[in-house]
Amino acid sequence: MGKIIVLTGGGTMGHVTPHLALIPHLRKAGYEIHYIGTENGMEAPKMRATPGVTYHAVKSGKLRRYFSWQNFTDPFRVIAGAVQSARVIGKIKPDVVFSKGGFVAVPVVFGAWLHRVPVLCHESDLTPGLANRLCRPFARRFATTFPECAEALGKKAEMTGTPLRPELFQGSREKGLKLFGFDGSRPVLLMMGGSSGAQSVNRALREALPLLTDTFDVAHVCGKGNLEPSLDGTPGYSQKEFLDAELPDALAAADLVLSRAGANALGEFQQLARPMLLVPYPKGASRGDQILNARSLEKRGLCHVLMQENMTPATLAEALRATWADREQLETALRNAPPADGTKRVLELIEEIQK
Repeated sequence: MGKIIVLTGGGTMGHVTPHLALIPHLRKAGYEIHYIGTENGMEAPKMRATPGVTYHAVKSGKLRRYFSWQNFTDPFRVIAGAVQSARVIGKIKPDVVFSKGGFVAVPVVFGAWLHRVPVLCHESDLTPGLANRLCRPFARRFATTFPECAEALGKKAEMTGTPLRPELFQGSREKGLKLFGFDGSRPVLLMMGGSSGAQSVNRALREALPLLTDTFDVAHVCGKGNLEPSLDGTPGYSQKEFLDAELPDALAAADLVLSRAGANALGEFQQLARPMLLVPYPKGASRGDQILNARSLEKRGLCHVLMQENMTPATLAEALRATWADREQLETALRNAPPADGTKRVLELIEEIQK
């Protein structure tokens, strides 16, 4: 008789994509797979459409670090979600829960603890997020992407890397060049800012194009709703709102990457050994995790960093040229770094905590 696993996590695609890397392996191992997520979060349509996964929606409140009137009502949604999650887990009777964090994970992990179901949590960023800090007493083990995070979480934690989808590394450079309309005669600079884009970097990159297109072909994944029609047809520049099935080909075509510093994206670029210039979200726009992520990689010689407060079209172009000039050194450091793909070890930990 096969085992049963519950997966959970939501809030951003960074909380969802590692599950997509694990699911084929879990199915192959004979697991019956259930996913507990929010009613309308971005994880809902993705997981509902994933073969072999049964989706269960529960209520959840957002864990805010700023004042909002919803801070007074959302705790009741968290409590309701915990009751719903406990009910679902009691019905499913899973052997194990794997949580990727995000606000929906808290009631699920608590519900698993009530039923004495072992929980493995994963933290992608350099410091534990609020959801994982709340889940810490109820989890048996923690897997982390960064060594600093494993140290902060103590004996329960182990640096494993992040589960990465293997198809991301099986793209075709030829197809990627065709996707953007480039002929391959110049190095390709790929800018990615996440599913919603990165407005300040989008703007600076577009203004810097006259300083860049003499050297690079610029492939710009700008986020949904962020296309700039006036730049259509600009020589050496191609823009796309969002990539899904074509993403592996785009990555295969990239010679240099400009990106924010989300942990999952960093793992993908590191696994590909692509030289990176990172512009992390500033502290005021986030809890500062991207700055810490970027500085950790920079300290290990794996990337260059440009802080947003220092970014202008001119400084961005200068930093990109400097990163390109150091590409051989960066590529060597990336290849010699510990593997970024944590799929194998996370699967091992899922088995180990059940013993």
